[in-house]
Amino acid sequence: MPNNSERLTLNAELSPKVIFGPIHSRRFGKSLGVDLSPGKKQCNFDCLYCELDPAKTMDAYDDVVSVEEVTTALKLALKEHDDIDFITLTANGEPTLYPYLSELIDEINAFKGTTKTLILSNAAKIDDPKIQEALLKLDEVKLSLDCATQKCLRKLDRSHTGIDIENIKAGMLDFKSKYNGPLVIEILIVKNLNDSEEEIAKLNEYLLKLQPIRIDIGTIDRPPAFDVKPLSYEDLHHIAHLFDPSLPVYIASRKKVESKPSSYSDEEILQTLSKRPLSPEDIVILFDDESQKRLERLIKEDKINSIETNGVKFYKKA
Repeated sequence: MPNNSERLTLNAELSPKVIFGPIHSRRFGKSLGVDLSPGKKQCNFDCLYCELDPAKTMDAYDDVVSVEEVTTALKLALKEHDDIDFITLTANGEPTLYPYLSELIDEINAFKGTTKTLILSNAAKIDDPKIQEALLKLDEVKLSLDCATQKCLRKLDRSHTGIDIENIKAGMLDFKSKYNGPLVIEILIVKNLNDSEEEIAKLNEYLLKLQPIRIDIGTIDRPPAFDVKPLSYEDLHHIAHLFDPSLPVYIASRKKVESKPSSYSDEEILQTLSKRPLSPEDIVILFDDESQKRLERLIKEDKINSIETNGVKFYKKA
């Protein structure tokens, strides 16, 4: 008869693959992923850019792994990897549809120690008080906001019946007013769908109210389920400049860099950074070697400051 330790290992092997990683990220360090829908895609969105096959949207899971299965697998993984920075709750779909989310977070908090918890959510249920209550117990929260209008939400994210963008935006504001941890917003931009100046202007207007700690803008970097197109880095850089300079916008995708670094004078460097703070990755793409040396000198002369926003460094004019 197997002992308790052997039972744990046996159960984990028989359970769906709920743990993946570790994954190394500059922003979140070494992370273990927890897939709350390992068996199939279960989501209230069917986004055009999703790398998973199209599936009918739903507002509740019909295939549910138990809290015990998840925590057993996670404990084993944490024993094997004792240097994890983040436990990241996600799913083949939407993790906030998991019916025992609050109970699961309580269980994880009881044994996680100093390891931080994070969720990656599409925010469709952020106006639900029960979902807010669960997410308030996490160390960090990252919510998606691809659209600021209902038309865009229906066309790009192909949301489930009854999901309203104004409820999502109100729910985010309500949650932000209660949450003490870092709130990060992610915007995935798709060519000819949510990249218009009108749509970005509406996102900008709302994000000035929300004031998240960081805004990650990216584009498609994996083969999508539908025939939709990514933006180049240059397009993303242009869009970043459409947001208010006070917003901490970080370009999270650099896979399609087409232009060569340019030469910037001292004045041009200062003017550029006054309009939009840039990350070190942006600097390498945009500035040639001599311009990077000028930047370093301007930093030493205290004409440029560096700030860190939730793991991302930015340069801005002093």
